[in-house]
Amino acid sequence: MTSIKENKNKLILASASPRRKELLAQIGLTPDHIIAADIDETPEPQESPRALARRLASAKAAIIRKDHPDCFILAADTVVALGKRILEKAKDPEEARKFLKLLSGRRHKVYSGISLITPGGHQYSRVAVTSVAFKRLSAQDIETYLAHDEWQGKAGAYAIQGHAARFIKSLNGSYSNVVGLPLFETTNMLQGNGYVF
Repeated sequence: MTSIKENKNKLILASASPRRKELLAQIGLTPDHIIAADIDETPEPQESPRALARRLASAKAAIIRKDHPDCFILAADTVVALGKRILEKAKDPEEARKFLKLLSGRRHKVYSGISLITPGGHQYSRVAVTSVAFKRLSAQDIETYLAHDEWQGKAGAYAIQGHAARFIKSLNGSYSNVVGLPLFETTNMLQGNGYVF
């Protein structure tokens, strides 16, 4: 692993997601380093969407901290769920089509787990929840969306900040949470635990 000069106010974002980097930039925060945490994201049997989001974010932060104990480590994971059913990242267009049909005309929830480990080794985690209502999607809506390839690598097979914005009938909660990182909660967690920016 790349050697990183440690100090008490260095921040590592434990995520390869360009969306999370862009969201942090919106609040004037640029991580010193971005290191993807490679973990198995498979839900455990009977695991709730909220518990999955929290567990994955915590695990990502913990893995990166092993090599960088003197930095702030920020990790996040986003889970899309329809009731208790977790809609993971679609593996192919067929699965993406299936997810979009499930979301059509219905309300679902987006859970983002965020986890911060301080240079002192204290870990703090929380989960933000946003309720999102989709309009009823026509077959043409779905096929046009799939043609853009935005569904790839997205929980629930859609990106609210892209073409899917036209599907959103209403939203209750944090918009940035649905994009991938709840900025209000993230800011409070960082500032409340001594990170200066």
